[in-house]
Amino acid sequence: QVLLVESGGGLVQPGASLRLSCAASGMPFSKMTMSWFRQAPGKEREFLAATSWLYGTTNYTNSVKGRFTIFRDNARNTVFLEMNGLKSEDTAVYYCAARRPSAIGALSSDYSYWGQGTPVTVSS
Repeated sequence: QVLLVESGGGLVQPGASLRLSCAASGMPFSKMTMSWFRQAPGKEREFLAATSWLYGTTNYTNSVKGRFTIFRDNARNTVFLEMNGLKSEDTAVYYCAARRPSAIGALSSDYSYWGQGTPVTVSS
């Protein structure tokens, strides 16, 4: 059974940093492309970042490029999202997702497996 469990969300002030984690089980993690999405209230789910299992290729959406970093630890079956310079508009539920193909997808429909999400609130 595939399981993705996110953690690390919380309430932070603008400008703060957070590191989200997504622990995976029931899949060959080192051969999975892993991504982070988020969904703000009243908005559609948005692609943020992804890391392919092939060559470690990464991709980011423009709104988080330079502020967020995705990285993985294959020995721990975990993917991380390091978030710096958080803004109020980063407030959302953050989800990790996984897919077997090495190509990075930016659509929700590209991913077969999803976690339950971890909420991030950026507010003073």
